[in-house]
Amino acid sequence: MYDLLHALAKWLEGTSWATVIRTTGIYPYIQLIHFSGLTVWLGTNTIVDLRILGLGQKRQTAAQLAEALLTWNWIAFSIVVLGGFLLFSGIGATYLVNAAFRVKLGIFVPLALIWHVVVQRKVRTWGRESETPGIAKLGALVEILLWLCVVTAAVEIPNY
Repeated sequence: MYDLLHALAKWLEGTSWATVIRTTGIYPYIQLIHFSGLTVWLGTNTIVDLRILGLGQKRQTAAQLAEALLTWNWIAFSIVVLGGFLLFSGIGATYLVNAAFRVKLGIFVPLALIWHVVVQRKVRTWGRESETPGIAKLGALVEILLWLCVVTAAVEIPNY
């Protein structure tokens, strides 16, 4: 599997856009876009999770809040994916040798993303009332912890 990913990374590095990313000063701006999207993505996730946990203003139920933030949440996720893909395409083979990168994208991101989708779907049921069930609170806490693992792994990836 690693050989296949390495071959893909090498192919991406050979594309014209990857060469531009690698050889000009655009890389930090792509990082800025990626991190900005990540901030909105994690911010909207965390706001809903904290509301499920019973924190924050109670003007809206957790379900109403999740519905109100749904579009922003997934637009931000799209920005994160696009930015991450562009960053990877510039120097993917270098990233693949980094253990933190492999753990982040191979374990934590898929787990956190699957868990996020589960919470998003369940909050419609869990979050109808001002008080949420204990299982919902556990689900929200697990989501926060999973995204914290993603961010912690990302911090350990060198800035190339």
